[in-house]
This record gives sequence, C-alpha cells and structure tokens, in this order.
Amino acid sequence: MNLTGRTVLVTGGARGVGAELTHRLVAEGAHVVAVGRDRERLDALTAGHGDRVSTQVLDLADLDAVEGFTDGLPDRFPDLSVVVNNAGVQTITDFFHEDPRVLRPVLRRETAVNLDAVITLSTGLLPHFRRLPSAAIVNVTSGLAIAPKPSAPVYCATKAALRTFSRSLRYQCQDSAPGIQVIDAVLPLVDTDMTRGRGRGKISAAQAAGAVIGAIQRDKAEIHIGLTRHLRTIMRLSPTLGHRVLRHG
Repeated sequence: MNLTGRTVLVTGGARGVGAELTHRLVAEGAHVVAVGRDRERLDALTAGHGDRVSTQVLDLADLDAVEGFTDGLPDRFPDLSVVVNNAGVQTITDFFHEDPRVLRPVLRRETAVNLDAVITLSTGLLPHFRRLPSAAIVNVTSGLAIAPKPSAPVYCATKAALRTFSRSLRYQCQDSAPGIQVIDAVLPLVDTDMTRGRGRGKISAAQAAGAVIGAIQRDKAEIHIGLTRHLRTIMRLSPTLGHRVLRHG
C-alpha cells in the first residue's frame, strides 16, 4: 500500500507511538487525522505540519462521542482509507489491595478505550472502506495479549480480545470486502509515558511506529515487533515457559 496521498486516522495521535506515527505518515505523503484528548499536543501537531494534519479532541472512553465521530468521518474526510487504532490505556491493578468500587469505573474506561472504541471505529468505517479500491484497519495490540502479566489483567484481556476481533474481522473482510486489509500489529514494551519507570528492554516509539507503517506498506496481516517475535516462538515451543517468563518478567 502506497501511503502517499492517503488520509489516515490515528487514535492517540498526539503522544507516544501515535505522535511518531503522525510524523512518519506525514513524511510518507499522507494526510493524518489525529485523535486525542490533549488539545495542546494536538495543536502542536498542526503547528508543526500545517494542513497535512487535522485534529479532533475526543475522549475514546465516551462511546456516544465515538459513535458520533465515526458516523461523521466519511463526510468530513471522504478520502479516508486507513485507520490506525493505536490509543491504549494500561492500569496497574492489584485486586487484593484496592477497593473494587474505586476500580470499577477505572477499568470500565480501560475496556472502553482499548476495545469498545476500536470496535466502533473499525466496524463503523466498513461501509465507507468497502467502496474504496483499497483500505486498511490497523489494530495495535501487545505481546501481553499472547502471554499476560499479573499487574495489568484488564489491559492484557482487552488486547487479547482485540487480537481475536482482528482475526475474525479479517475473515469477514476476506469474504465480503477483500480490498480491506486488517492488520494486527503486536508491540513489545515501548518507551512511552505509559511505561515510564517500568520494565527493561524497551524499544523507542519511533521504532514501533516505523514497524507499524512498514506492515501497512507491505500489506502484512500480522506483524510481531521486537521481542514479541521471540515470544511467539517460545509460545509455539513451550506455552508454559512463555507464561512463566511474562508472569515473573
């Protein structure tokens, strides 16, 4: 897929991996619609890239707002042909030492951003994408969807669900709309605000963004980035070992 001249929607497009995706997509000749909650960061994107970037302040946990935004996209951006569902929330959670009544709204928000909003955007754009010669839906998942860690159970669960959703949606597109590619980009630990002070062996946001864009350009249905390639191999050879590594890693 040649990205030059395409319009690409990037959720979480003003920070971390999303900001790097925005910069690199513009460099590839695309127009980017960057979605996020931070108006200042979004304004910085337009200041840096001018009319090559359009922005939208949107809380992806507000599902009514996400539905309205999705339904209006084809009219606002008729050339939109790629969506990168990049935004994600990870909540470090200890169910035995935290008040479940306090956790409930936090975890509902995590589920809404990581899964519900992605499903709404992906399925809501299908009628529009189906009319185009080619289009792509890119869902950013995680190695933690393959083998979870104990400290972020809802994040791991939503990313695992998103991998399954992506595969099922790919099957439907292959049968009914073969011009739509559904890509699962499986990230390792990336050095972003979300992971600050945690973990080792991180890749940079720029490396992650470059790999995701490469998957789009090569029409890769699934790409394992960085250490997730090794995790995939370990899980094939010994799932017990793979789960043990992530549990204590």
